[in-house]
Amino acid sequence: MFSNRGGKCLKEVHIVSEALKTLYRQKLLPLEKYYGFSDFHSSSLEDADFDNKPMILVVGQCSTGKTTSIRYLLEQEYPGSRIGPEPTTDSFTAIMHGEIEGIIHGNTLTVDSNKPFRKLSPFGTTFLNRFQCVHLPNRVLESISIIDTPGILSVAKRKISRGYDFPAVIRWFAEHVDRIILLCDAHKLEISDEFSHTIMALRGNEDKLRVVLNKADMVDSQELMRVYGALMWSLGKVFCTPEVLRVYIGSFWSSPMRMTDNWKLFEQEEQDLFAGIQNLPRNSALRKLNDLVKRAQLAHAYIISSLKEDMPLVFCREKKKRDLIYDLPIIYSRIQQRYQISPGDFPDCAKMQEQLMSHDFKFKGLKPKLLAGLDELLNTDIAKLMPLLRQEEDQADKLLVQGGPFLGSHSGPFTEGNPFNHYGSNGESDHVSDEEWVVSKDKPKYDEIFYNLSPHEGKLSGIKVKGWMMSTRPPSSVLGRIWKLADVDHDGMLDDEEFALAGHLIEVKLEGFGLPHELPAQLVPPSKRQRKNSGTEKRDND
Repeated sequence: MFSNRGGKCLKEVHIVSEALKTLYRQKLLPLEKYYGFSDFHSSSLEDADFDNKPMILVVGQCSTGKTTSIRYLLEQEYPGSRIGPEPTTDSFTAIMHGEIEGIIHGNTLTVDSNKPFRKLSPFGTTFLNRFQCVHLPNRVLESISIIDTPGILSVAKRKISRGYDFPAVIRWFAEHVDRIILLCDAHKLEISDEFSHTIMALRGNEDKLRVVLNKADMVDSQELMRVYGALMWSLGKVFCTPEVLRVYIGSFWSSPMRMTDNWKLFEQEEQDLFAGIQNLPRNSALRKLNDLVKRAQLAHAYIISSLKEDMPLVFCREKKKRDLIYDLPIIYSRIQQRYQISPGDFPDCAKMQEQLMSHDFKFKGLKPKLLAGLDELLNTDIAKLMPLLRQEEDQADKLLVQGGPFLGSHSGPFTEGNPFNHYGSNGESDHVSDEEWVVSKDKPKYDEIFYNLSPHEGKLSGIKVKGWMMSTRPPSSVLGRIWKLADVDHDGMLDDEEFALAGHLIEVKLEGFGLPHELPAQLVPPSKRQRKNSGTEKRDND
């Protein structure tokens, strides 16, 4: 049990994020302020950094499908989005949940204590004029938030100035998000200067990074193999890691696939990528804990105090300052040996030297009390949080992302080994509706297809329907949800009305619209609608 003056006792804290917030305020924040941590590294953390939902940063070159992929994930457009020839997205947009749809501009966001963006103000007015937050009533956004970014400039446009430090902004977001999705285009594999600088800005956050080769359905199998190899070679030049990055291959939009040679591969890759996104809320507390430990282990205090010891009080300060900056690698080695600190806990030497050049070198020496609190945090307090972390993991099912492509994707004939799953009532289909059936106008077209598939006793089995539905080319996860909605009576088969409904839902999805969670009354086939008056008559007769 631990408690500090003016702080909470950990025993009273039942949520990991609250416990981390308390530990940070009591034991790490005082040390960061004393040694000027924010002058050299990321800014100090605020309550919103601990309380906010998991965030996903989507980055990539122009016209690689960033905004289209977000639309595919949300199953709807967000206010202000525009999809078309490059360049389209020219702003950083935080897409967050809100009951009322609206846009909040960057200058306002930096003074909102409920949003984790207050520390973005140092990037200047030019950046804030190109930063906004969109509120959207979307079920996916109830669990996560998404950051859409401007396209990384190509080689031909590298001399164009944005008016703000783009890689530095990317680095800030990379440090604060839970997942980074780097989109690449099968037709754009060149690595521009800004692309290279952006990737360098992501260093230190490789565990959050997922690389996606998008629009892979536009090339055949042989060409895809060559594109994949070229992409791995290009990324290998800029990612200085001994292990090979995993690249997810697919086509993340609602339109039919142009080439279906690798259909199964694309679906497996999508499932793997989306499974990681769906688990982000469950792993959010662990990510915050890891980031806090990484922040606490950085050997900043020892570096600053060592520079303080070697710096003269009055004479020859400028010359000594230059010498110390030049000898920083030697100072690192000396600190490493004296305090038994791992080399991985030191900040990048070249970057530290660059930042020290503009510093006044008015540093402070070691303060044993602050360092003792840091040791207690790392060696004792973090261990006490593990039971709370396991308690949150026990509630994992409640923390998964819901909505959009994460809803009911495994159903009907699109689930291997269990072709006819039965579900409970839709809810909506039990209500009376005298509205016209919106599928009626297209039913003759679908009747022709239905009877060409040779129904048995007026119904088609899942096996027969599956072949036709897959020929329309949406992902199997989408077709599984459509099957669940169309099989209104849950008998594992489709009659002519249910078949027409399935065709209508496929058309809606291919046009880029989202699927309903439950079947609306106006979509329920007329023969499946339950009338209230029939129920009343039955009760009267009884």
